[in-house]
Amino acid sequence: QVQLIESGGGLVQAGGSLKLSCAASGRTFSDYAMGWFRQAPGKEREFVAGISWNGGTIYYVRSVKGRFTISRDNAKNTVYLQMNSLEPEDTAVYYCAASRARFTPSVQGSYDNWGQGTQVTVSS
Repeated sequence: QVQLIESGGGLVQAGGSLKLSCAASGRTFSDYAMGWFRQAPGKEREFVAGISWNGGTIYYVRSVKGRFTISRDNAKNTVYLQMNSLEPEDTAVYYCAASRARFTPSVQGSYDNWGQGTQVTVSS
């Protein structure tokens, strides 16, 4: 098991930026692929971005490509999500997740550890 704690959420105006962090503890962080998901009010949780154990493979949902950047620092046991040009539609609770399974970043069932989430609110 790995424990995940997200931080960095908040309230920002449209066009602004936020950087989310997810700190991991427990098992060896580099054993895990990592993902960011989000859940807006009244909607299902959706995939945002995923990164392989060494950062060599990265995927994004189409709606955030060119605006969001996922990265990781295995020495700090942390994965990041840099979010630029934020839109009101990005408002959601953002979750990080860890997976030791074969890297299938958008498949929620492949992740076996989840954080508690951090709220991101983008005002228009």
